Amino acid sequence: MNAQKEVRKRGRSLSEQILTEEQQERRSLALERLKSIPEETILQEPFLEFFRREARFLLYTEEIRETLKKEKTAETELRVLEDRNQRLYGELLPEHYGSCWGNPDYAAGQAGVKMGRLLSFLYAELRGMIPCAYEDRQWDMLVMTELFLEIYGLFVSAAADRQIPEEGSVQDALYWYVMDYSREMMDQRNREALDPDESFIRDLVMQSDLTDIRYLYRFGEYVSENEKQLAAFLNTLSQEEIDAIANTWTEGYRIGFEVQRKEIRKKKTVNVRYSLGFERIVRAAVLRFRSMGLESVIYRAAFHSVNKRSHLRIGFLGPLPNPQFEYDHRNDAAIYTDERFITRKLQNLQSSYESRKAEAAVHGGPACMDTFGELPFTPEAKESCCRLSAAQQALQVRYQNESGQIVNRYIRGDERSFTIIAYPVPEIGSSFPEIFRETEKINNLDYRKYQKIQQKLIDVLDQGVCVHIQGRKGNRTDLTVALHPLENPETQTKFENCVADVNIPVGEVFTSPVLKGTNGVLHVSRVYLEDFQFRDLCITVRDGMTADYSCANFEKEEDNRRFIEENILYHHPALPMGEFAVGTNTTAYRMAARFHIADKLPILIAEKMGPHFAFGDTCYSWQEEVPVYNPDGREMIARDNEKSLLRKTDPGKAYFGCHTDITIPYEELGHIRVIRPDGSMIPIIEEGYFVLPGTEELNEPLKGLI
Repeated sequence: MNAQKEVRKRGRSLSEQILTEEQQERRSLALERLKSIPEETILQEPFLEFFRREARFLLYTEEIRETLKKEKTAETELRVLEDRNQRLYGELLPEHYGSCWGNPDYAAGQAGVKMGRLLSFLYAELRGMIPCAYEDRQWDMLVMTELFLEIYGLFVSAAADRQIPEEGSVQDALYWYVMDYSREMMDQRNREALDPDESFIRDLVMQSDLTDIRYLYRFGEYVSENEKQLAAFLNTLSQEEIDAIANTWTEGYRIGFEVQRKEIRKKKTVNVRYSLGFERIVRAAVLRFRSMGLESVIYRAAFHSVNKRSHLRIGFLGPLPNPQFEYDHRNDAAIYTDERFITRKLQNLQSSYESRKAEAAVHGGPACMDTFGELPFTPEAKESCCRLSAAQQALQVRYQNESGQIVNRYIRGDERSFTIIAYPVPEIGSSFPEIFRETEKINNLDYRKYQKIQQKLIDVLDQGVCVHIQGRKGNRTDLTVALHPLENPETQTKFENCVADVNIPVGEVFTSPVLKGTNGVLHVSRVYLEDFQFRDLCITVRDGMTADYSCANFEKEEDNRRFIEENILYHHPALPMGEFAVGTNTTAYRMAARFHIADKLPILIAEKMGPHFAFGDTCYSWQEEVPVYNPDGREMIARDNEKSLLRKTDPGKAYFGCHTDITIPYEELGHIRVIRPDGSMIPIIEEGYFVLPGTEELNEPLKGLI
């Protein structure tokens, strides 16, 4: 083990993808060893099957890497590209997943729960060979292959005594693989996020013939009919239409800096995040950003376990061949998370950013294109999956808190911005072309009209000490949200008048609630959060903190609570209510009702379709000291709450690294009423309709729907 660790430490940085002479020799030896495994019969079933399968898979990825160096996509038949894609990803498809080692249930049935988890983890980590083959990342392929051979060697040695290796020895091999290579893998991840010379994805976007959908197969991601149909649809749009869509997106980014009074001319890079199939729009956006003086960095969603954060995928995304696979492996870090590892990971992050502090200082933040309309997914809870212990959950929370502080020191929150926009994908149904064009209209609504109406709302909200929200039609919401006091109403306001800049489309006013005095129950019958559908979600709030929670996704209450703890609380014992907002985009609501897609809309749009509440950090995290002004010139002063104020005395307790919005749709809304200091109330919404004078125009799209 020590010898193997020493070899690992001699590896060069991932940023140097040309292998050293020693690494080339290791690679040759590893490939030769791989070739012999499918013919060996040393092991007994089921392990013989596992190692033969994986050896063939690794050899095939090496074959793909060599093929891609000389292959021209335009000269390769579509059928060949499709067959290759299916061979790489086919085992993960739902129809084959029942007998896949990536499925913890199958692995546990074959090898026992503990060993099954370890081999299933290995299977998941080795899927990273696919993007590495397409990007010619030989170092990554080498270390993953050596990990496989090391574990195979443990089984071969034990087989001599007709045994299998101890589970602890296999876990040790996995632990030291992640531990020893964490520095290189994390550093490469940061380089991809900050260095425009790391341009594999961007080069494909800018140089491919996008009129030929065969280009989709050059990225190394799974390709479904959805992506082919999307690319084909975008090819029916004129360049003027494509440029208009890209302009809305990129202008939102530019205006975000302008509205927040930040200097975009200090920045040189922007991180473009999008999903496969939108390349025509992304190409136009890259050119638009260049005209602003910004070069786009586009990095792929993480494939090494050390760089993943649960099931969340951030960056350039291909479709998931099977969302259950991602969900099954969300807690794989349980195999290697301990105090020593988290300390090492934080040290690696600090060191990486310090070495790239010049690039970090000129990074402007992300420009995200979200999607909606994918087939609904409700995960299955499995006892066979890895689980984080209470101690490991606390370590994960520690890492999120401290890593956020490190990142903010180098990419300062008071100097960066972002923008996010969303479009549908063909999976949404036969009305996709029409929904796409309606979404385009919504993304370009006249912000001046909304700005004026929203100011009417703010003028009344500023009079309140709190707001009461009540549900109806089975919605059990009964919630009081406490508001910040104003020292000078002439120059100050409690709510931001949000129009279409960083957060497209237009349509909300929001604040950071005072935690003390914010009490009650928030309930929604159905909501999508981070690609997961929550049914009958109920959260009890006491003094602004989550105190209890439940949903109806699973039969067992413990599975429901764990689902919320992992995907809303992110393992924090409790979260503060970081935001309260009133959505005003009733036009989006009508579109959702017309096409029956309310349950498929992303939170980006859904949050504008009723009041919403975010748990976690405020909207101003890491930039609370930066003044924010509404169009009327008044300063929005409600940028802090009792938790975020701890940044001045105990930064580790001020931030939570998450912000999850939950919206009550208009039809489930009984009322929103502003409560003034004397106890009198001013109604804003009653029985789903806006009743405040000056806001009646918002009811036009709601007619016949509520």
